[in-house]
Amino acid sequence: MFNPSQFQTIEEVEMFLTASEVFTLEQRISGDERAAWIRDRLLHFRYDRLSRKQQGLLRRFFGSITDYSPAQLSRHVGRYRRGEPVTIRQKRNTFDAIYTEADRELLVEMDNATGRLSGNLAAQLCVDQFAAGDERFRRLQYISSATIYRLRKTKRYQLQAMVIEKTKPVQVPIGERRKPEPNGVPGFIRVDTVHQGDLGKEKGVYHINLVDEVTQWEVIVAVEQIAESVLKDVLTFAIRFFPFRIRNFHSDNGSEYINYDVAKLLEKLRIRQTKGRPRHSNDNGLVETKNGAIIRKEMGHWHIKGVFAPRINVFYRDHLIPYVNFHRPSHFPERKILKNGKVIVRYRRKDCMTPYRKLLSIQDVQKFLRRGVTLELLAREATAKIPLQAAQEKNHAKRKLFSIILPKLSATLPTSLTQ
Repeated sequence: MFNPSQFQTIEEVEMFLTASEVFTLEQRISGDERAAWIRDRLLHFRYDRLSRKQQGLLRRFFGSITDYSPAQLSRHVGRYRRGEPVTIRQKRNTFDAIYTEADRELLVEMDNATGRLSGNLAAQLCVDQFAAGDERFRRLQYISSATIYRLRKTKRYQLQAMVIEKTKPVQVPIGERRKPEPNGVPGFIRVDTVHQGDLGKEKGVYHINLVDEVTQWEVIVAVEQIAESVLKDVLTFAIRFFPFRIRNFHSDNGSEYINYDVAKLLEKLRIRQTKGRPRHSNDNGLVETKNGAIIRKEMGHWHIKGVFAPRINVFYRDHLIPYVNFHRPSHFPERKILKNGKVIVRYRRKDCMTPYRKLLSIQDVQKFLRRGVTLELLAREATAKIPLQAAQEKNHAKRKLFSIILPKLSATLPTSLTQ
């Protein structure tokens, strides 16, 4: 019902702009009609003969009527000045879509199952999944980490994706203060404890995390309480989960590891014991990173009673430990030392692999294996499941575990954490 062409002079346009501050207009005409109207008004007002102030008023007038942005109006004015038709459609340079909606939904499924790994690790997991025989990943096997991050920003992805006590310092003449130097040999493990928190006076479960420095092979054990007598048996059990012989045991200065019971055990097993150095907080950085990326991601930060440690150990033994070591890729950084002593660390896509594959890449790996462990046994366990299957079965087992230890909380947890 409103006819903007009734304004014939710049003065009338200025009066309209002053009055239009108290109302808005709803557009019900097509883009071609708006473009034709702008062309007609530009001709009527002889736009090029107007002063700069009058041109600005006219642009504001066009913007209020057509709801075009200043950039769009500038393109219309430019075509008017060049004598080109203003209704021409712009041709934009675009790339053909490589990944389909099914691929995006598959990426969501994988991220929900694996806990949304970094771009490089997710891309490597797609390669492993296709190599294991999953044809759905035929296109995704070539995806880059940058493309994964772009797909994660899309609305379709976001609609479907889910998104402590300090160690007491002690001074005991046990263990050697030094940084282990594995020199590419497996068997140099880093150890740390993760506490599941207290609820009043009730202690939560403790997780003992052991990670090999070279292969990143990881073993996790849950205990009800931290005691020297308990840890001795637990460490004996955990060390047997490594497929290679343990040569060095490195921890922080916590009294749970720096005590005579643990020292006697390691001495009996002919394992060298070292501990963190003062003012070198990164000595145990690898296992600290795994605490957050594996344990906290899988078990969360909420309180879990210590009495559930045996059930958690069953989940660790049957699902989490095999998944982490045989199916979940990890970053293996490349370190380059410059002439001035500066160390450059790079995380390359080609260096992403599972701990099992990293173990196989070691020269003469057979001589490092523990007695009774063969490459055939490891290969059989690695090929028993494909990566996505292992992740989904792990999540299913975790949901059953949480339904027992946290029955009220498990009903409200995101599906990606408990499915």
